Amino acid sequence: MKYKLVIFDLDGTLLDTLDDLSAAVNHAMEQRGFPQHTRDEYMKMVGHGARNLMSQALPLEYAHDEALIDAALADFRTYYNAHIDVFTKPFPGIPELMTELHRKGIRLAVASNKFQEGTEHLIKEFFPDIPFVAILGNRPGFPLKPDPEVVGEILQKAGLSKADAVMVGDSDTDMETAINGGIHGIAVGWGYRNMRDWDHVDTSEELLKILIP
Repeated sequence: MKYKLVIFDLDGTLLDTLDDLSAAVNHAMEQRGFPQHTRDEYMKMVGHGARNLMSQALPLEYAHDEALIDAALADFRTYYNAHIDVFTKPFPGIPELMTELHRKGIRLAVASNKFQEGTEHLIKEFFPDIPFVAILGNRPGFPLKPDPEVVGEILQKAGLSKADAVMVGDSDTDMETAINGGIHGIAVGWGYRNMRDWDHVDTSEELLKILIP
């Protein structure tokens, strides 16, 4: 099957953002005298939005202190916005993959649980020549993945049907979003989750062969 639209997750799928995210959360922890975490520990926390990430990073006794989460989240965002692309980079082969998909006339979109401003910033920085159908992150009033609303919004913007689309991501959340949205899903093995329980690809070259058979 040839897809007409590919909806990509961002963190862990297109870009390796973990070191910058880790540094920003550790900054917020340091400001409060709380323990910091390693990259591997953060790898298990990311994917459900910044607020959820902050809640998990805080000591257990503060994980539901909404005022503290708000304050730490504000420090995180200030630091992260100023250092969002210090270590962040595309995964191997991703720029070439995106260029080839665009060249073949396949439409592209992004659906992320990262806050909207950060999602737009990184996509426009690393893929400036790709005319995305939509770049959608965590926005006030809109549910996070795996809620399928984002899939429906992107399909509407593209003027395409569910049968035309596929979602590509590195987490159970992404695959559940695809299932909930009634579209195909392809898991990638290079991101932040073990995707062996899903049909998955391990390289961008394998992914390209599926997307352009």
